[in-house]
Amino acid sequence: MLDGVNVALGVTGSIAAVKTVELAHELRRQGAAVRGVMTGSARGIVHPWAVEFATENDVVTEITGSVEHVELCGYDGWADVLLIAPATANTVGKIAGAVDDTPVTTCATTALGAGTPVVVAPAMHEPMYDHPGVLEAIETVEGWGVDFVEPRIEEGKAKIASEEAIVCEVARATGDRPLGGEHVVVTGGATSEEIDPVRVLTNRSSGRMGRAIARACYARGADVTLVHGVVGPHPISRAESALDDSGVPYAELREVERAADLLEATIDACADADALVSVAAVGDYTVEPSEEKIRSGQDLSLDLDPTPKVIDEVRDRYPELPIVGFKTETSGDDAAMIDAARETLERTDLAFVVANDASVMGADRTRALLVHAADAARYEGTKAGLGDEIAASIAAVLGDGSTAD
Repeated sequence: MLDGVNVALGVTGSIAAVKTVELAHELRRQGAAVRGVMTGSARGIVHPWAVEFATENDVVTEITGSVEHVELCGYDGWADVLLIAPATANTVGKIAGAVDDTPVTTCATTALGAGTPVVVAPAMHEPMYDHPGVLEAIETVEGWGVDFVEPRIEEGKAKIASEEAIVCEVARATGDRPLGGEHVVVTGGATSEEIDPVRVLTNRSSGRMGRAIARACYARGADVTLVHGVVGPHPISRAESALDDSGVPYAELREVERAADLLEATIDACADADALVSVAAVGDYTVEPSEEKIRSGQDLSLDLDPTPKVIDEVRDRYPELPIVGFKTETSGDDAAMIDAARETLERTDLAFVVANDASVMGADRTRALLVHAADAARYEGTKAGLGDEIAASIAAVLGDGSTAD
């Protein structure tokens, strides 16, 4: 997500500075190069050597005759973005007042003057975050184009945002934002139909693909609504990592369970949408549930009723909306998958269809075919990478006003 991005990481004197080492590692895992800048108060919480270890670069702890602030954040400086994480109330207020008496605030003043993007992740006690002066300072600095990553309000504290939220905001701040001003709706996950109070009909979808697409669209500037179903049955090693404790910081999340709920939420979300990406593995059948638990040890037949096709229903409601469909098959034959995808593409007048094999459900990696009216492109790699490819294709579709290549 951050391939080739240079991040100047400003660290200030919040106790959340203890998370700086792992944040620096995560930025680098996402492809960024990182150089640390620390205030004196931050050095009392985490040692510069730890930040040096995490970034594999020297850490700026004072501004010297080498004018480190200009070299990092000035015109033609090294940094593509200045990320201040964590940012204290003191630092936010100083930035708003153009006070630059620490290495971090001096870098901020320089970055704002040079037009270098700035992202701020506040962390402080909740009463400090609610102080009128702090809120006014945030509003002032946001008016200058600074992006804030909202903290998590827990236990009387405005805790620093999750690493995923910070990474997404850095990606959005440093990218071209070809989807800026667009509203993209993404469906993800599985649906679940109740058989009785204990049992359900569901499938193996983990929702990873839908979340990857939503994240990639957000990084490209879109406002994203994610209509997310349940997470299908997976080993415990996978089940615990579906969502972090901040949920989905890159989208407005609408959680649903049944196919009917997903359809209703999707139709509602698409009322002002510019595109829909229908990724969710919607169950093809529902059943009239028993009010009591069905006793085991008996022969049982279930009467299954078909569920409506989401893309068909949305197409009927919104004839001009660009829709990206997903088609999952079990044949393992590319030609058969392309034929099935083209049939869906033509029947519902889709922008394009992503065809894949059911074996990738729940996995981190995938193999897929992006099927357009005239051609098909193969992709093999991570679901995050495929999300980037799909988001780029959506930007191209919306950019030229067409619904097919």
